[in-house]
Amino acid sequence: MKKLSRSDLSSALSAVIKRFAALSGTLMISAVSIAGFYKTALPNSYFISKGENLMINSAFSISAKPCESKYTVALTDTSARASKTTESTLMLFGSVPIKNVTSTSIDRPSLVPCGQAFGIKLLTDGVMVVDFSRVEGGCPAKSCGIKEGDIIISIDGKKVSSNAEVSSIIRNSDGEKCSVLLRRSGKEQTVDLTPVYSNGAYKAGMWVRDSSAGIGTLTFYDAQNGTFGGLGHPVCDSDTKEMLPLSAGLVGKVNITGLVQSDKGKPGQLLGEFSGSENLGSINLNCEDGVYGSLDKNPSASEPVELGFRQEIKKGKAKILCSIDGKEPESYDILIEQINLAGGSEHDMVVKITDTDLLEKTGGIVQGMSGSPIIQNGRLVGAVTHVFIDDPQHGYGIFADEMYSRSQEIAESSENSSENAS
Repeated sequence: MKKLSRSDLSSALSAVIKRFAALSGTLMISAVSIAGFYKTALPNSYFISKGENLMINSAFSISAKPCESKYTVALTDTSARASKTTESTLMLFGSVPIKNVTSTSIDRPSLVPCGQAFGIKLLTDGVMVVDFSRVEGGCPAKSCGIKEGDIIISIDGKKVSSNAEVSSIIRNSDGEKCSVLLRRSGKEQTVDLTPVYSNGAYKAGMWVRDSSAGIGTLTFYDAQNGTFGGLGHPVCDSDTKEMLPLSAGLVGKVNITGLVQSDKGKPGQLLGEFSGSENLGSINLNCEDGVYGSLDKNPSASEPVELGFRQEIKKGKAKILCSIDGKEPESYDILIEQINLAGGSEHDMVVKITDTDLLEKTGGIVQGMSGSPIIQNGRLVGAVTHVFIDDPQHGYGIFADEMYSRSQEIAESSENSSENAS
């Protein structure tokens, strides 16, 4: 065997060190790149259960290191669930900083998972413009700048909340210019509308909507304060697809009379009708995350389950609760295929129906199942919100902790109203 000289050994060692340094540099660059990805992919704030540390389910090891400038803020919410907020730095592999985040520790809520279909009755705040028509060769409303989806708040200083009120003001205008206050994309503006005389009456050439009704699924009931969350997405106008501004809303009892199965390119739907005039509660909020309000009583026989926080959700098996025949909700198997933790993501989860019984009955997700609670590891982690038109076995979901936060807004508003009244 040939003996290596000292210089040969030195060269070999130098080559090993260089390779190790190059590998270390590559690994560091990769770690920094991964950290950069998670900086935008992870939210800036979290709920955690009291006594637990912030842990995030991810493909790589991510831990939370308390900041040197750690702070705590004592909070008390309406349900007397005291909370504390702290600041931490998320660390990749325990050594590469990602970003600073806040975590609010609370007594983990227990919520009643529902799954029952419920009737939604909404009265709009103002009236929504949904279409236009020609009047004597033109369209006064369109000509003055009014657009589909605009919310008309008042005409000549008179608040309007119904078709009849708008028609009455226009008919009695004598063709004089009317000042129309409207809301568009959250901003108010005023336009001048001049009605045109046609077929014995003054007309504006616009169709407006003042109410809406439909069917959705209740997600949860909070027995501690009587609030509920449902649907998981907003109630929108069927023509303009714009979210309806809520003036007042009621929860109605419905009878499911049948369903149309989903098929590729043709989402199905639950068929039902309102059952009498009985109201089960009120709807106080229609927003991007669903509808929220209060119920007169617990609508479900299910036992309460703990709320699961978004960072605890894992890809894999889960279940949904839903009623497709008007009977008590049943449990069906699904897979959670994607989880988008980033704040502001258009959709939080992608789910797939795997239960053969449900697929046989419905073909997948159908309209009316929106709000069906998602249970994983015995905790309420989300709700189904949408169906993929070209693949009804798949759909989107929303995080349950986001819906819970919205329901707490209702509880807080109710408590503040009670205090003011007293």
